[in-house]
Amino acid sequence: MNDTVLVEIADHVATVTLNRPKALNSLDGDMVEGLVGAMLRLERDDAVRCVVLKGAGDHFMAGGDIKMFAGMTKLDAEARRSAFRDAFFPKLHPGLLAMRRMPKPIVASVRGACAGFGVSLAMACDLTLAAESAYFTLAYVRIGACPDGSSTFFLPRLVGLKRAMEIALLGDQFDARTAAGWGVINRAVADADLDAETAALAGRLAAGPRHALANAKALLYASADNPLEKQLEMEAAAFGDCAATPDWLEGVAAFCEKRPASFG
Repeated sequence: MNDTVLVEIADHVATVTLNRPKALNSLDGDMVEGLVGAMLRLERDDAVRCVVLKGAGDHFMAGGDIKMFAGMTKLDAEARRSAFRDAFFPKLHPGLLAMRRMPKPIVASVRGACAGFGVSLAMACDLTLAAESAYFTLAYVRIGACPDGSSTFFLPRLVGLKRAMEIALLGDQFDARTAAGWGVINRAVADADLDAETAALAGRLAAGPRHALANAKALLYASADNPLEKQLEMEAAAFGDCAATPDWLEGVAAFCEKRPASFG
């Protein structure tokens, strides 16, 4: 891992910070390496029960590094095609897949610019909070590119096909309240409250029943591709797995005794 992505773990919460503030945390090759490495490591770390993803400084992420793109303009057409298709994206995708598989919730905490791959990354998180002053744009069309980074997977599922077309084809900017209304994010909060709201949400998730949360996440993501019969089978198996854990015993006992549960 390199210093373009920082990881700090406290109280079972891992905070992953995109750390190129002078470049608005734009994505370059080093950040790809750091982000993928962090997600693969955290996926396997049983001590971590929730992950928070944020940007250093005043912005979440302004998308891909335009300087990196500009340096590729001298390549011929086939070399440019291969640089992305055969090199850049194969390095990036394992991190996104790890986020999807990760048996723990991931919370994006967004302030400032959230553009291009920044939007993709925020949508790939399980929950997203944003400061009211944050702004969003998928932006790819502005540089003659199409969306990437899982955005074409998540966006229509979150906002519907027609709205997704509008966001992707026009590349217009929209604010955090609009993002919440459309379903791109969960909530817009006052700028001064973002860190505290994020910490409270992460703390609540980290204190929750880990097997139940992991199963709920897996079931919800699987539902988009499953017929009802398959989904019911998965629910039955997952509920059975939860019932076999100490957390289930504690949850039932706490409910019956009218006290807060203390999950292990």
